[in-house]
Amino acid sequence: QVRLVESGGGSVQGGGSLRLSCEVSGYGYGPYCMGWFRQAPGKEREGVAGIGIYDRGSYGDSVKGRFTISKDNAKNTLSLQMNSLTPEDTAMYYCAAGWTAYSNCLRADYNYWGQGTQVTVSS
Repeated sequence: QVRLVESGGGSVQGGGSLRLSCEVSGYGYGPYCMGWFRQAPGKEREGVAGIGIYDRGSYGDSVKGRFTISKDNAKNTLSLQMNSLTPEDTAMYYCAAGWTAYSNCLRADYNYWGQGTQVTVSS
């Protein structure tokens, strides 16, 4: 059974940084795409960043230049470094894993999702 566990969320002032991590377990091969998504209250889920076997890193327009996604295959961990945070980044952040390869993992079909970690940015 594939399991994704996010960590690293919290509260930070605007302009600050946070690093999210997602530990993936329970799979025999892949995944071919992994991504970070977020959802704020009353808003639709938004793709933040994706990475995969054909994708070195894809980003949503609102986070380009501020966020960096990375994957440590040896540790089965996906990370998201978030810099220059603003109150608009406040949301629940979810990690996802998929077994279909895409050149842009933000557009992938995801099979498994984590429970989420809350990020709150104050002004």
